[in-house]
Amino acid sequence: MAVQLDARPPVVPAHRTPRQSRQHRLSRFDTKYSPYLYIAPFFLLFGVFGLYPLIYTFWVSLHDWDLLGTNPAFIGLDNYTALMGDPDFWHAVVNTLGIFVISTVPQLLLALWLANLLNRQLRARTTWRMAVLIPNVTSTAAVAIVFAVLFGREFGMINWLLDHVGIEAISWKANRFASWVAISTMVDWRWTGYNALIFLAAMQAIPRDLYESASIDGASRSRQFWSITVPLLKPTIVFAVIISTIGGLQLFTEPRLFNSGTNAIRGGPLRESQTVTMYMFENAFAPNYNFGYGSAVAWLLFALIAVVAAINVLLLRRLGGGALKEDA
Repeated sequence: MAVQLDARPPVVPAHRTPRQSRQHRLSRFDTKYSPYLYIAPFFLLFGVFGLYPLIYTFWVSLHDWDLLGTNPAFIGLDNYTALMGDPDFWHAVVNTLGIFVISTVPQLLLALWLANLLNRQLRARTTWRMAVLIPNVTSTAAVAIVFAVLFGREFGMINWLLDHVGIEAISWKANRFASWVAISTMVDWRWTGYNALIFLAAMQAIPRDLYESASIDGASRSRQFWSITVPLLKPTIVFAVIISTIGGLQLFTEPRLFNSGTNAIRGGPLRESQTVTMYMFENAFAPNYNFGYGSAVAWLLFALIAVVAAINVLLLRRLGGGALKEDA
């Protein structure tokens, strides 16, 4: 059997001119390396203003370093060892965790309920959605000053209302747990609307067909919320929990301005509401001016935030099951 051969001559690639070769090399370079050049400014700025200060702060924490940095003495891990036995530091840690728990849990639950309410067919929905963000854009100093007056011992409105229901006046600034409640109320007022808008944006991405099918099957709104909305919001809930953890463990302005006078940075005369960031400021700046010790406090605060955030994510994964593991 005869095999028919292709009589066409082979295709010989045309010879590239020097200009074409240069353009080809530039095209390959652009395709391969230009994405890295586009993102390089971010990493450059992050390295200069983020990573370098972080590493340098750890280096400072290994020294006995005063305000001016004159003749810093290398002492290794002595600052960290001293912190482990510092009762004031652990007192600040307990205050921070207490305020964090009291403020974050109600805040996220209230934000979830508020987002579900705003997701319904309400009149003037845009106005209501903008209104919940007003506390967040209000000056933190103004909010703290107003709440400090509201929770005043003698002339505060909260004690005035409690007096009308037969409850004695509470020393909100002098009592440890009461100061936690007052500061947590302030934090919740500021950040609930912000988290509600995050949840609302995620709710609007849920297909409406799921709710229509559930309504046809006779599911109530409450059943739809717990069986459809909450499971599909798990990745957003994880994000909100992590962000709230980072912010809640770094509280400074609210407790600092809530306590006025010479003991403001101490959170009261007996450190009733002093957080870790306030304790860090007290040591790094006035009145101690010990940058090394303050830097050690900052690094332990970083470790505390990482541990608490990891615990929160693990708990949510366990409560959420396998679906949350895949989403996270």
